[in-house]
Amino acid sequence: MSQYFDIGDETLWNPSNGASRMFQRQVAVFEAELELPSGIGPMENDECQISPDTFEIFVDALLAKHRRTSHSIWLALSEGFTATVLVLAERAAIKVDWARHGAAPDAPLEDVQVSTVTGMSAPAEGAAWAAGLREKARELGRRMPR
Repeated sequence: MSQYFDIGDETLWNPSNGASRMFQRQVAVFEAELELPSGIGPMENDECQISPDTFEIFVDALLAKHRRTSHSIWLALSEGFTATVLVLAERAAIKVDWARHGAAPDAPLEDVQVSTVTGMSAPAEGAAWAAGLREKARELGRRMPR
């Protein structure tokens, strides 16, 4: 069995039921974390519609949040979800402004990790941060069925 994540009549992703359920639960977590709707609708009859305009805002906010943190646990927990969202965004023709997101964060850092040995960690350098996420999304995208 599988489920469909669509924009209109175009299928962006056709995962197994288990992968779909896990992704949908993570969507709810990140909607709460970002205090924004994702644009990813409910699963009805094995189909889920994505609102491209709302999803674009969510993708932008998710990347901004990811860029503002240096906490290794937060990053580890969010990296797979973020890569999955980036694959869906690319398939939906949503343009990500990597130059803007790769620049030094314009908002205060959040969820920073502080060590008594090394002090406060800083987010990764912008180009390396963007390249890492983009590569993870490319690898994942090759394995995500449409």
